[in-house]
Amino acid sequence: MKKTRLLVLMAIMILSLGLLAACGGKDNNSSSSGDKGEDGGKKEEPKTEEKGEAGSLNISGSSAMQPLVASAAEEFKKKNPNADIQVTAGGSGQGLSDVSKGTVNIGNSDVFAEEKEGIPAEELEDHKIAVVGMAPVVNPETGVKEISKADLIKVFTGEIKNWKELKGKDQKIVLVNRPDSSGTRATFVKYALDGKTPAEGVTEDSSNTVKKIISETEGAIGYLAFSYLSDDTVTALSVDGVEPKEENVINGEFPIWAYQHSYTKGKPEGLAKEFIDFMMTEEIQEGVLKKEGYIPASKMKVERDAEGKQKDIK
Repeated sequence: MKKTRLLVLMAIMILSLGLLAACGGKDNNSSSSGDKGEDGGKKEEPKTEEKGEAGSLNISGSSAMQPLVASAAEEFKKKNPNADIQVTAGGSGQGLSDVSKGTVNIGNSDVFAEEKEGIPAEELEDHKIAVVGMAPVVNPETGVKEISKADLIKVFTGEIKNWKELKGKDQKIVLVNRPDSSGTRATFVKYALDGKTPAEGVTEDSSNTVKKIISETEGAIGYLAFSYLSDDTVTALSVDGVEPKEENVINGEFPIWAYQHSYTKGKPEGLAKEFIDFMMTEEIQEGVLKKEGYIPASKMKVERDAEGKQKDIK
C-alpha cells in the first residue's frame, strides 16, 4: 500500500515538472524568436522612425546674411526636429576662416573667397544663395535723402564733415563702420567708395548694432543690407538719383550689391548638403528669402565675378 502511494506521488511530481518545463519553453520561444505569423515565419516588431534629418550643423559668417539663414534654419527644423542648427555672425572673414579651418560646417560671406587674403579659396565650394543690396543709411534727422557717389566718397573719407555742406542740417557727420573682416564693409568700399579707405569713426561688429547707433546718434551715417531697412528708424540714401530698391539692383542700375555665398570645405555632405539644398528650394527662394529682403540670384539681369566686373546676363 505504501509503495502504491509513493508511486502515485512520484507520478504527480514528474507530471508537474513536465508542465512547468513546457510553460517555460513556450515563454523562452516568445522572447527570443518573436511572434510567428500564419506561415510560421517571424513576425516583425513595429519600428519607430525618426522624423527628417538629424545631427548638428554649425554656421558662421556674414551678418548681412544672418537673418536669412536663421529664418531658413527655423523652417528646416520644423521639418527636421532632430536637427540642431546654430547660426552666428561675426563677419564674412570670420565665416571664411572658420569653414577653411573646419570649425564650422558652413561659412557665409558677402564676398568671394578669392577676395579675402589668407583664405584657401581653391579648397572651398561656393554656393550662391542670394543677392543682397546695400545702401548708405543716415539718421533721419540729418535732412538728407540722396547723395552723389562723389560726395559719398568725400563723406566717408572725411573730406565733408558736416551735413550742411550737402544741404542738410548743421550737424557734424559721425561715421559708423564695420570692421575690416566684414563682407558688408568690403562690398561698400568696393562698389560705393571705389576702393577708398573710410576715415576713422565708430566701428561695430554687428549690422544690428550699426542700425541702432545710427538711429540714436545725431548726424550718423553708415551702411546696411536692404534686409535691415524694414522700418523708418534709419533713412536709406539714393545714390546718383537711383533709389536703393530691389528692381534697381536686379537691372544693374544700383551699384552696391553682392552675392550671398554659403561656402563649404569641399563638396557638402550629410546635413550640410541637405540644408544648402533646402536653401535653394522654392519655399526659401520665393518665400523666406523675399520676406527677409533678399533677391533670388536667378532673377538678376546682371552678374559679377570675383574681380567685380559686371556684365549683362544673356
